[in-house]
Amino acid sequence: MTFDFYSFRFVFSALDPIVFPPGQPGNILRGAFGNAFRGIVCSPDCLGALQCPNRDSCDYARIFEPASAASGPSGLRDQPRPFVFRAAYLDGRTIQPDERFWFDVNLFETQNPPLESFALAIGRLAKDGLGPLRGRANLVSVEQRPISIAFVPNPAQASSLHIEFVTPTELKNDNQLVDRPEFNVIFARARDRVSTLRALYGAGPLEIDFRAMGERAAAIRMTRCELHQVEAERRSSRTGQVHGIGGFVGVADYEGDLGEFVPYLDAAQWTGIGRQCSWGKGELRVRVAQASGLPTGQAGGLSH
Repeated sequence: MTFDFYSFRFVFSALDPIVFPPGQPGNILRGAFGNAFRGIVCSPDCLGALQCPNRDSCDYARIFEPASAASGPSGLRDQPRPFVFRAAYLDGRTIQPDERFWFDVNLFETQNPPLESFALAIGRLAKDGLGPLRGRANLVSVEQRPISIAFVPNPAQASSLHIEFVTPTELKNDNQLVDRPEFNVIFARARDRVSTLRALYGAGPLEIDFRAMGERAAAIRMTRCELHQVEAERRSSRTGQVHGIGGFVGVADYEGDLGEFVPYLDAAQWTGIGRQCSWGKGELRVRVAQASGLPTGQAGGLSH
């Protein structure tokens, strides 16, 4: 059993100053991508509509406006978009003319991936302009690679884990937002997100015993928790609505019998966890140590 997807890295050269205000890189890129992608793949009648009228056949609707699920657990009532942007290093930065910059996009649609139109849209968004100053850039290079993560236990017994919450993260447990990310909550949100993406866009839901793994995850101890809250918001250019996109950032450490959970956390580094991942929220960096005494970060499988 594997989790398969595509990862892109897009490298640009700025033509104008490009401003990425704090808390906004993922939101800026997602919004610009949506406009560019719609312009490339949609018909004229679709472009004039608030929502795509050809939802069954339109790549834009399938990728950027997937239909809402009829029912589902909290946080999954809206069908997740099959992509995330990775641009945390651009947070609060201004890119100067002739300066190169990059961002990554992970695409989880593997049944019928729109690879060519996806890349074309990224090239267009840079020419159309980014950020509040609408700074333009040229696309210099694209790296595309398939990724496959096998859900097998870590071959060496993992005993401790360090998680950095890179971008604002919001997690729910029992329909309530949590301010302390206990390991069972981290694992549950990672497991559920990967399983949902795999079910909707890949090979099918995870074939595991969700309850039993959740019970074992509850035995993992948190040994460090240093978090702070970040406030941010976004305004929809199409509806004018304002949405909060804040959450906690910081670090947490965990100890226990972690080996079987490592692949799911590896996948979570690519998918993100929690609410609003397609806006760049919920990005994790994970380092694992082994019972043999290797320093944190030297156990295999959790680097990219």
